[in-house]
Amino acid sequence: MNGPHDMGGMHGMGPIPIEPDEPVFHAEWEAKVFAMSFATFCNFFPVDETRHASERMPPGDYLSSAYYERWLYALERLITEHNLVTPAEIEQRIAELAPGE
Repeated sequence: MNGPHDMGGMHGMGPIPIEPDEPVFHAEWEAKVFAMSFATFCNFFPVDETRHASERMPPGDYLSSAYYERWLYALERLITEHNLVTPAEIEQRIAELAPGE
């Protein structure tokens, strides 16, 4: 397979920035995505299926997304593919949680 998720073996992409004393999560939403993902690993989807879902992210989106944004993409994709929720339900919840709305 040769996709954007295979970049670890390619040259010329620049150094990987390493933050001294980097926190586990940079924002509260990252911790929530982590928790929801692990809950689904245990009950609905194996880790390999989740990884495959993130690898199906469009290449431009994959390369411009942060680590937990990829996890969120995979989680949304899997819960809709397995008919646990609909895309409309996700959009409705996003609208409910949007600031100022």
